[in-house]
Amino acid sequence: MEVASDRRKPQVEEYMTRDVATVSPDATVETVATRIAESNEHNGFPVCERRRVEGFVSARDLLLADDDEPIFKVMTTDLLVAHPEMKVTDAARVILRSGIQKLPVVDDAGNLVGIISNADVIRSQIERATPEKVGKLLRTLEQIHDIDLAQERRTVSLADLTPTQGKVYADELEGRRYELERGLAEPLVVIDNGGTLLLADGHHRVLAADRIGIDEMDAYVIVIDHEIDLGMARTAEKENLERIDDIEVVDYARHPLVQTTKRLQSDE
Repeated sequence: MEVASDRRKPQVEEYMTRDVATVSPDATVETVATRIAESNEHNGFPVCERRRVEGFVSARDLLLADDDEPIFKVMTTDLLVAHPEMKVTDAARVILRSGIQKLPVVDDAGNLVGIISNADVIRSQIERATPEKVGKLLRTLEQIHDIDLAQERRTVSLADLTPTQGKVYADELEGRRYELERGLAEPLVVIDNGGTLLLADGHHRVLAADRIGIDEMDAYVIVIDHEIDLGMARTAEKENLERIDDIEVVDYARHPLVQTTKRLQSDE
C-alpha cells in the first residue's frame, strides 16, 4: 500500500468526507453489486476489516466475478491512499494522474478516517480563488473612489439582486446548473451599494439557481455604506436591468467564440 503524504500543511482533513461507506472483505460480490446499483453516489467502496483499509472494490472489479465470490478475492489491494495532513494539491495530483475519483484517507496506523474525491478537490480550489477575486475588486474600488470598504460573507436572496450583465449563454448556464446540483458552485460576488445589491460576478450561477428553485445563495459582499456612482450601476440602468428575469439567455450558436470560429472556417 503506497501512502503519499505531506505533514507540513494539514489540508486534506479539512475537505475529506469523514462518514465513509465501506464493505467487509467477506461480503459477497452480489451484495456489493446490489449496493452499487442502488446508490446514486458510489461506484465502489473501501474494503475494511474493522477500520483498517484492506483494499478497494469498484464496479469494474465485479464484472467477471461469480455472485457468491467473497470481495477479498476480487478487490484491488495495490492502492493509493492519502494522509489527513497531506496537501490538497498533492491529493489532486494523485487523483489526476491515477484516474481514480476517490482517494481513501488513512491515519498512521492504516485506519480509514475519511475519503477525498475529485469534487472535494475542486471545492477547495473554488474556496481559494473567490476571495482573491473579491480582494482584487475591493482594492480596485477603493483606489478609484478613494474610500475604505468592508467585505463580508452572507446569504443573499436572488430576488434582491440587481444584475449588471444583460446576457448569459445557454451552454454555460447548463454547466453552472451541473455544478450547483453537485455543490461545486463558487459563491457570488455582490456589491452592497448603500443598500442596492449589485451582482458583480455570478450571473450564470444565479440564473441556473433560479431555474432549479434555489431562492438564496452564498455570496462575498463588498459593503459600501453610502451609495456611490458605480459604472456597473450605470450599465444596469442603461440596459434596464432591475432583476434577474431581465437577463437574456443567448443560444450557444450565437456565442462570440462560436461565431468567430465559424467565420474563420468560412475564410479558409
